Amino acid sequence: MLDQHYGGGFAPIGIIGGPPCQSFSGANTSDTPDDPRHSLPLEYARLVRALNARSRMHFFVFENVVGLIGAKHREVFDQVTKLLHSAGFNVSHSVLNSANYGVPQKRRRLIVVGFNRAIYGNLNWVPPIATVQPSEWRSVRAAIGHLPAPTFFRKGIEPEQINHHPNHWCMQPKSIRFSARRLTTGDMKNRRSFKTLAWDQPSPTVAYGNREVHVHPNCERRLSVHEAMLLQGFPIEYVLRGNLSEQITQVSEAVPPPMAKAVAESIRSQLGL
Repeated sequence: MLDQHYGGGFAPIGIIGGPPCQSFSGANTSDTPDDPRHSLPLEYARLVRALNARSRMHFFVFENVVGLIGAKHREVFDQVTKLLHSAGFNVSHSVLNSANYGVPQKRRRLIVVGFNRAIYGNLNWVPPIATVQPSEWRSVRAAIGHLPAPTFFRKGIEPEQINHHPNHWCMQPKSIRFSARRLTTGDMKNRRSFKTLAWDQPSPTVAYGNREVHVHPNCERRLSVHEAMLLQGFPIEYVLRGNLSEQITQVSEAVPPPMAKAVAESIRSQLGL
């Protein structure tokens, strides 16, 4: 199937992937042992193994939620790393926080990297050093405080009708919590659907479910897609396509680009690529 999509024999020197992580997330309260999503990291490992058997790969990168190495799911993680090690890779892992790489968001993620033993011997990946200390973490204000008001979604709206940036739009606030001023800046307690950002702190994890986009610090609306993108560390000029819901999904499931860049540069430097 990969050959068909690629248009020929697919033989990469590296694989970078993040199997869907919802079943390992702390937000997932289900305790279903036969959740089919539990098998996705193993499928990733099998893919790496199969591609490496076809044509020797230099490295792989695997990204997932921290819950995968917790007690509840550790058995799955151990199976994955065992399979990757037996495929010929030195496997290392680390938990990185995107705020340490200039992203205005506290997002901890598990990064697993493997170097091919047949090529690099006993070389193991060393995680990138933090470029920003906690006392210097970027705040929500620094990222989005300068933006004008977004455009509210309406049926038939075109990108050129959206104020400031094609992704600077959000849903019209409908809950009485907005109109009755029942929200407080920085209130993140017991309100999964109405977590409200603090101006002078980094955002919590930008990962939104249905109608769960964080509330803007002014407490009058939810974040726009563009604001969420900036809190993820996307370049200002970057544009997402699709409808509003699809854009929210894209930005929620992304790896913060500055953190991804730090990981990529550490691998390139250590492998001399």
